[in-house]
Amino acid sequence: MIDLVLDVLSWILLVLGGFCVLVGGIGGLRLPNFYTRIHAASLTDTMGTILIFVGIILQAGLSLAALKLFAIMLFLLLTGPTATYALANAAFQAGLKPDAGTASDEPEENDPE
Repeated sequence: MIDLVLDVLSWILLVLGGFCVLVGGIGGLRLPNFYTRIHAASLTDTMGTILIFVGIILQAGLSLAALKLFAIMLFLLLTGPTATYALANAAFQAGLKPDAGTASDEPEENDPE
C-alpha cells in the first residue's frame, strides 16, 4: 500500500515539475522584455528542478542513488539562480536598463538609439 502511495505522489510531483518547466518555456517566449523573461525562466526552472528531483528521489527509495540525486539537486539549486543573476548583471552592465515604462526590448520610434 505504501508503495502505491509513493508511486502516485512521485508521479504527481514529476508531472507538476514538467508543467513548471513548460510554463517557464512559454513565459520565455511570451513575456515582453529580457528581465521578465529571465525572471520567469529562473523561477520555473528552480521550482521544476525541486519537483522533478523530489519525484525521482521518491521513486529511487532510500538508496545511494537518492543521495546522489539530492546532491545534484542542491548543486542545481545553487547554480541556477547564480547564473540568472550573472546574466541579468551582465545585461545591466552592458546597458540594458530595466525600465518599468516600456513593455518590450524594442526601442521606441522617437528614441534616438
